[in-house]
Amino acid sequence: MGFRDLKTPAGLQVLNDYWHLADKSYIEGYLPSQADVAVFEAISDPPPADLCHALRWFNHIKSYEKEKVSLPGVKKSLGKYGPASVADTTGSGAADAKDDDDIDLFGSDVEEESEDAKRLLEERLAQYESKKAKKPAVVAKSSILLDVKPWDDETDMTKLEECVQSIQADGLVWGSSKLVPVGYGVKKLQIQCVVEDDKVGTDMLEEQITAFEDYVQSMDVAAFNKI
Repeated sequence: MGFRDLKTPAGLQVLNDYWHLADKSYIEGYLPSQADVAVFEAISDPPPADLCHALRWFNHIKSYEKEKVSLPGVKKSLGKYGPASVADTTGSGAADAKDDDDIDLFGSDVEEESEDAKRLLEERLAQYESKKAKKPAVVAKSSILLDVKPWDDETDMTKLEECVQSIQADGLVWGSSKLVPVGYGVKKLQIQCVVEDDKVGTDMLEEQITAFEDYVQSMDVAAFNKI
């Protein structure tokens, strides 16, 4: 089905209820892309305040307006994005469903209450449980947008960003970044990262970033979304 007319209240409601937008920052994936640009350009005005997911996404993508041409991906038509008319048939969900469907727990040969039928059912149940046990555990991840503030307008922002991205940890991946004007010639660094929740927290990030005290005055979390 995909998105339709996003200039109407009904279209904006569909955008707000889109499952990928309810707990993530972007239309597709974990970083801004041409998918966000295509949907953003189809909206004439900011969504109303009661459509909180759509409004949060709109304001966030608006901050990338100057960089939208350089965002990754290939822009497609609006209808190629958004809720599908049928259940998702791609990715791990479909693979899991296929694995489960491969095992027919109640085939025609178990209709009769015989010893052979019972044995066959037990074998299939054992196969089913074995496949379930082999499926990897889901790793909880979050997408975090950080604001890193320098001391003043004389701070070397290139060096500041190099310091921030020099922080390496298992479960931490740095994403896109940009400089955002604060006032009086001062700019802050706004940088995206994806973390594994069990390995990297905001307290650890703040401690390591503010350790570069020659460049960094403070660090704030601008946005935090579970993936």
